Amino acid sequence: MPNDLDPKLMPSGVRIDRRNALGIVTLDRPQALNALDDSMRAAIADALPRFSADPVIYAVVIRSSGAKAFCAGGDVRKILAAYAKDKAAGRRIFADEYRLNWALECFSRPTASLIDGVVMGSGVGLSAFNTHRVAGEKYRFAMPETSIGLFPDVGAAYVLGRLPHEIGLYLGLTGRIIGRADAFALGLVTHCLPASRFEEVIDALAGAWPIDPLLDDRHEYPGPSEILNHSGTIAECFSAETVAGILERLAKVSGSEAGWAAGVRNDLLARSPMSLAVALRHVRMARCTDIRETFNRDYRLACRFLEASDFAEGVRAALIDKDKSPHWQPASIAEVEDKEVDRYFSALPEGELGLLSREAMQSLP
Repeated sequence: MPNDLDPKLMPSGVRIDRRNALGIVTLDRPQALNALDDSMRAAIADALPRFSADPVIYAVVIRSSGAKAFCAGGDVRKILAAYAKDKAAGRRIFADEYRLNWALECFSRPTASLIDGVVMGSGVGLSAFNTHRVAGEKYRFAMPETSIGLFPDVGAAYVLGRLPHEIGLYLGLTGRIIGRADAFALGLVTHCLPASRFEEVIDALAGAWPIDPLLDDRHEYPGPSEILNHSGTIAECFSAETVAGILERLAKVSGSEAGWAAGVRNDLLARSPMSLAVALRHVRMARCTDIRETFNRDYRLACRFLEASDFAEGVRAALIDKDKSPHWQPASIAEVEDKEVDRYFSALPEGELGLLSREAMQSLP
């Protein structure tokens, strides 16, 4: 690999290496649970075309140096601070992230995320579009953005919209965490291995061993899914046309599922009402559009949330003051107006994301 990819020259928080036939991206910001910041994102985006142009590279692995998290999300405090100083700079952070996600989706060689611990938000964007997604024992998946006044972005709406039994909407609206047995049953991960074997996988890929038999031979059944036990209730409640309808159906659940449904309903009532309304529409729209269009819409929505108050308020309540008492505007689902939700999806006067086509991405030098 060229000397300018020397790990010593990389920004803190990420290491980019090559081991024979393998390109390796190591998220290395354990004190922040590998929260993705702009310098980390830029380093990964810079490395991908270099890996693609190297004729010796067979595959690329994305992994974490810490045991607690693969990546717990984006550094939202830095995004808001950047936007407060320079609105264009704040918008650019989101744009660059979605461009990176799209580059990973368009990457033409095998990519494998080795995930142990938490994978949320930006971590989902780094891993969901890899050809292979490998879960260790501590794997925990969530898209919790509605709890901080945002929405499931990084292309997640495209993934969530294709899960069965309305489970994607359930996960996108509630932000609830699932483990690897659920993730494997839903197709969010392709293989399950003990994290102790991740280095073994890396060594074999460095020797250009074919990735499919390599992972198939080491896969271990993670056990039965728990979330599928609730699939009937989820399908019935989350197929309602509106968030208000979902809440109403959850309140009417009886029998053995009543307590579980009440907990889900309480979770939703604590989320940003505008975030819930936007997320519901976004996930459903993503079912009928391709991934590139989903990323373009992600950017449009992210810019709208930067302009509004709930994102900053949610981050304040959850991560800055940590009082867990956000003051959402509007304060309830009943106060959310359709015309305001429409505005979130409307064209941006300052310009759209405008991702290149897949063909153009794969023909870049």
